[in-house]
Amino acid sequence: MFQKPEVCILPVAGLSTRNLPATKVLHKGFLTLNSIPIIQYAVDCCKQIGIKEIIFIYSDQSCKHMFEQYYSPYEFLENNLKSKNKLDLLKILTDIIPQNMKFSFALQDKPLGNGHAILMAKDIVGQRNFVVMWPDDVYINLDGGSILQELCDVYEKTGGIVENIIEFPKEEMVRYGALIDAKREGNIVQAKGLVEKPALKDVPSNYASMGPYILPHIVMDLLPQVQKGTNGEINLTDAINLAVQQGEKLTGVLTKSIRFDCGTNKDLAKANIKLSLMQNEDLRVYAREVLNELN
Repeated sequence: MFQKPEVCILPVAGLSTRNLPATKVLHKGFLTLNSIPIIQYAVDCCKQIGIKEIIFIYSDQSCKHMFEQYYSPYEFLENNLKSKNKLDLLKILTDIIPQNMKFSFALQDKPLGNGHAILMAKDIVGQRNFVVMWPDDVYINLDGGSILQELCDVYEKTGGIVENIIEFPKEEMVRYGALIDAKREGNIVQAKGLVEKPALKDVPSNYASMGPYILPHIVMDLLPQVQKGTNGEINLTDAINLAVQQGEKLTGVLTKSIRFDCGTNKDLAKANIKLSLMQNEDLRVYAREVLNELN
């Protein structure tokens, strides 16, 4: 049995231009999905599987400061809530910071791609296997578990590279990394490689590499060898593909978790509507009333 990783990389660099104007002064990780900051979903997911260290890849000091402040105690507010006996709000506040979890930071000062962002954490990760999550994508498991737990359940049996995948129509696969020589059995797909954003005529399968990922440390060692892709950036999927070529096993998991894309204002609005209605009966009643008024 393979031991699950204890370190996770969360890339939060970039200017968040797709979420302007709010992101002029606020990092998109603190925009809310059903009243919870987007970044909190990723950290809570890590907490569920026992991650001991999270590495934030940041782009400038103001970005770093926001995450440092959010994941630090706020004694003035805590004391205020205690004095007013608002214990429910106090619990929300104190639950933000998982116990026994370390927060580290690595700077990506140039936007050279998601693979380059991951590489910035190399010295901190060292020889450890690691998790990568894209905070823009929030995954909710309605059974009470988490997407990382689903991946870990597979990883503990297979080792190698284990990642969340989604099946899309062929014409949509030009937007994603596609699995090569994919063989499916149940919700598990074994593959012999990845190709990033293939031309439509060259799409090798309908299975898209989406993340989160559980990765062996060799991927970090291979990232410096990755050439810029067709998008002009250093892509993590290309390093994963190199690792597979050197003998690492690649396993895709079609998880039960539901994806909520928060990458643009439009996507975030849709995600808020869907998740809020899924989790709040009173909002479903209100939504019906509003729709009746509009009709």
